[in-house]
Parts: sequence; structure tokens; C-alpha cells
Amino acid sequence: MGIYLNPGNSGFAQICRGEYVDKTGLVELINQRINGPENLLCISRPRRFGKSYAAKMLVAYYDRSCNSHVLFDDKKIAETTDYRKHLNKYSVIYLDITTFISEALTQNRLLQDVPGMIQEALLKDLAECGFQVREGDSLNDNLVRIAGQPDGGKFVFVIDEWDAVIREAKDDPEAQNKFLTFLRGWFKNGQFTPKVVAAAYMTGILPIKKDGSQSSISEFDEYSMVKPLFFDKYVGFTEDEVRCLCEKNNVDFKTMKQWYDGYVFRNVGSVYNPNSVMKSIRFDEFDSYWTETSAAEGLMDYISKGYKALTRTIAELIGGVAVKVSITGFANDLTTFRGRDDVLTLMIHLGYLAYDAENQTVRIPNEEIKLEFQKAVRDVKHEATMKRLEESDQLFFDTIHEKADAVAAQIEKIHMEENVPLHYNKEDSLRSVIKLAYYTYRDHYVQFEELPGGEGFADVVYFPRHDSDWPTLVIELKWNKTARGAIDQILNKKYANVAENFGTDILLVGVNYEKDAPPGKRKHTCSIVRYEVK
Repeated sequence: MGIYLNPGNSGFAQICRGEYVDKTGLVELINQRINGPENLLCISRPRRFGKSYAAKMLVAYYDRSCNSHVLFDDKKIAETTDYRKHLNKYSVIYLDITTFISEALTQNRLLQDVPGMIQEALLKDLAECGFQVREGDSLNDNLVRIAGQPDGGKFVFVIDEWDAVIREAKDDPEAQNKFLTFLRGWFKNGQFTPKVVAAAYMTGILPIKKDGSQSSISEFDEYSMVKPLFFDKYVGFTEDEVRCLCEKNNVDFKTMKQWYDGYVFRNVGSVYNPNSVMKSIRFDEFDSYWTETSAAEGLMDYISKGYKALTRTIAELIGGVAVKVSITGFANDLTTFRGRDDVLTLMIHLGYLAYDAENQTVRIPNEEIKLEFQKAVRDVKHEATMKRLEESDQLFFDTIHEKADAVAAQIEKIHMEENVPLHYNKEDSLRSVIKLAYYTYRDHYVQFEELPGGEGFADVVYFPRHDSDWPTLVIELKWNKTARGAIDQILNKKYANVAENFGTDILLVGVNYEKDAPPGKRKHTCSIVRYEVK
């Protein structure tokens, strides 16, 4: 047993001692590819989505230096045909690339030295684990010779945080190229790979960096947040898994869904952030657990870039609007941006945005990430962004103080600005405008659309947060009618009933616009009435 060669099953054993959600079905998918033409996999997903858990599980299953029956016999993988065929049958090379980066920085070495450090460490492990290492031969030569021996056999490679060098050396292309060349030496078609590699599993935040328009290690099949395909149920927790956790721990599932759901894949449906789900259960509190671990992945760095239309796009996203995006051509790094679409694509891979492949749109997935956007946008120094923030803050002030004319004027301004992308006369267009106008609602409110109440559905309702003393806002939207008519509909259909027991004052806000008037003359009106709870 070594540090990087056959490190044993203690990592996964520790995970299993906690409340482990069984994801061993991933092992079956790898088993199906052992020694086959599709045995090189790169599966990328955001931080806090269980990448290291999966890597340690694979190490424990394949590592020949240990006996892992006690860890897997009661798991889903034990029900499969090839369970015993591959259990603890391979030499495993397990690398967490961040370990070598930390060591390089501690020793005042360059990130360009990381490939050499990995080779030195593996040669040392091979010798200490009893394999005959020929002095003067390269690591690859030794691995080829060992794999051909009766007591050797092929290796399973498990590489965690594979992209750490790409991220940490984002301004050092030489370090990136040396690391990619090192990986190509293992996994590029040639004599080494078929002789030595039974399977390779790489995971990280980013897909493999592109060399021009192609992947720099093209032999890997890639599965990402954009296209997870067969691996979609292993990106995070599924809805059924979260529902079971909530029932087991007596946690409200609807609130859990609002906070941490929002990533949706075609074959599996809703996917949740595992780290946040487990922490909310452990700490008995719904909150944002999206703590930054690297300045390179700071949300503010990306939303503050000065690309055309990016500021408006961020406003639309925060307002709850899904926006179109083109994901083609992204270089899969943190520095090569051609414009707005590349920034949005990066944020998909980082988990800040959820991608709808069918409609080719992105949106902010859940309440947790909305809070992170809200925090970040306050610190962005773009003049246009600051103006939006100030206008939204003023709109809330005017609404709460029942300044109906000022509210109508601001909503009209936003509606005119967003005329083209939001299709002025669509029924849901004005609702999108409302969400954009009340841009900063998360400072004090939780937003609901089409909320069931009384005898129908309220268009938009803002409930104040528990630490806010602001009133509940019930907003109804009309066109070619009157603002007072919108108020009457709220009253007649008893939409405000949903807020009567909430313990706050309630303001009814009716907004109307003249849909058929010529452009530039579509007058908006507003009426605000304080609701008397009976």
C-alpha cells in the first residue's frame, strides 16, 4: 500500500461511516468500460458536488491491496453481474492534483514542476509497494514493464481535480502545456495506453482544455454540466434521494427544493447540490453554503467583465428570466473569453447557472445561488449595474411608501428597455419586467410567481424575509384595462388570503399598460392599496 499507488479503502470507509447516499451505480458504468475502447472518462462538475467522494469510492472498489467487501456488499453495485469480477482486482494510481500544487507552493517550486513531482512520487511508491523499478527508466517504461508481469496487471487511474493546474496556472500557459503533455503521455493512443490502462477516471470542475477547437486529450469521453448523458444521476443528489433524506431527518422537502434544486437533466430530472443538502440537514438551517475555495472561481470576477449585453443579462438572470446562450467554442479555461456566451458557459460548469439543453438557455438554479449573485452584484463597480441597483432600491422604497406614479414610471422604463428580448405583448412579458424592475428583492424578500391563493393564482408575490419588517407585496398585472381593475381582481379572487397569516402588513399593487398603443406611448399606470386583514 502506498500514498498514490494502491492507497487502500480508508477514504471511502470514512465516508460510509456518515450518512452516505448510495452512488455505487457509478462503478457499474466504469466496469462496463474496463479494457474497452471507451475506458477513458472525464466527468466534470462543480465544487461541492461530490467529486472526491466518487473518486475515493472508485479507489476502494478497484484497489487490489485491500478487501472492500464489507464496504460494498450492502450497496447497489453488489446487485450487478460483474460486481465480484472487478472488486479489488487492479493496481490503482490515485492522484489528487491539488496535493501536488500545494506541495509545489510550499517548496517554492513552480507549477511547471508538477508533472515531474508526480512522476517522482509514483516511482517512489512503485518501489515501496514491492514492484521492481529500473533506475534510469522513465515512469512510463516502468509501468509498461510492470503491467506485463504476471503479478503486475493493468492499472486503473483515478485523477481528482485534474484541472487544478489549468485553474491555478491560468496565466502560465507553459505550466498548462507541460501538464497536458504529461497526461497525453499516458492517455494518447499508442503503445502505453492499451498495455497499461484498464480504465481512467478523471474528474474536475472544467472539461478538458481545448487545443483550438478540439480537446487537448481527445481520447477521453467527456461528460459535463452541459451534457452529462449516462452519468446525470451521479452529478448530484436526485429528487428521490433528497426526498428520502428529508423524510428520514424530518426536514421540509418543499423548502429544501426551493433552496438547493434547480439543475435539471433530461433523463433524471431534478438534481441537487449534495454538500448544501447535507449541511442544511446537519446544521438544521437553510442557508447558502456556497463558500468560495479559490479566488479564481469568484463569481464577481465573471459578472464584472465588460462584454456587450453582459450587465443586462445578469440583471435578467437575477430577475428570474432564462436567457439564451451559445455554449459552442468555449475553451474550457478561466481566461480565454470571446464574449458574453463564454462567461455564461463557464458559470454553467462552475454551478452558478443551470443549463436547459432543449431550449439552449441558462438561469440561476435556486435560492442559494441567487443569494450569491445578489452579494456579488453589490460589489461590481460597473456604472450600469450600480444604476440598476439604485433604481431597484428606489422602486421598493416607492412601492412601500405607496408612490404609485413613481412605481408606474419605473416599470414603464424597464418595459421599454427590455422591449425586444422579452417580446412586449406576450402575457408573461410583463411578469418578467416586474422581476427585472424589482431586481434587488433578495435583500428583503422571497419571490413567488403564479402563487395559488383564494380562487386563483397571484401573478407575483414578495414575502418578506424573517429578519425584515417590510410588508408583503401582492402584484397583479393587466393590459388594456386599469390598474384599479387589477386591484379589484386581487380582492375579488382573494389572492391576498395566502399572506393573511404571515404576520406582516400587505400591500396590493396593480399595474396596467396600454398594449395596443404605438411604441413610445404605451402608458403604464399603477394603483397601490393597503390590504386590511379581516
